[in-house]
Amino acid sequence: MTEEKAAQGAEDQAPLPPLTINGQFIKDLSFEAPHVPEIFADMANEAPDISIAVDVKASQLHANMFDVDLSLSVEAKTGDKVAFVAEILYSGVVTVNVPEEHLKPMLFIEVPRYLFPFARAVIAGATRDAGFPPLMIAPIDFVEMYQQRMANAAAAEGHA
Repeated sequence: MTEEKAAQGAEDQAPLPPLTINGQFIKDLSFEAPHVPEIFADMANEAPDISIAVDVKASQLHANMFDVDLSLSVEAKTGDKVAFVAEILYSGVVTVNVPEEHLKPMLFIEVPRYLFPFARAVIAGATRDAGFPPLMIAPIDFVEMYQQRMANAAAAEGHA
């Protein structure tokens, strides 16, 4: 075999990338501001209390292709009035080429890390466009979320 053919054979054997983002998109987006415009006066006197819930889900589409959903739910309240509620389900279709023991960390840590800045930008834009200051959600520790998920699953398994 010539050197050129040997080099071509080596290229054919090149490892696949561990993660490919095939596409990302908004599956669902909701924004409600039930007390506008009077809430703006309330917010001038009292900063809103903001709560954020985050969830990640993954489902296999076929072989090594997955749909990963990042869900962010934000509620801002001033006193007992809801200033706004924003919810987004931001998703990515990804191809994962890693050993089985690395699959869940890839789906529940790495993929959400890629999706998060885009989902955060949509929430920031929605709050800004509704007349509120743009909400820039702080970075999320997806490693801690994953570890908590695994601990909860282990605890549930232990009780079963």
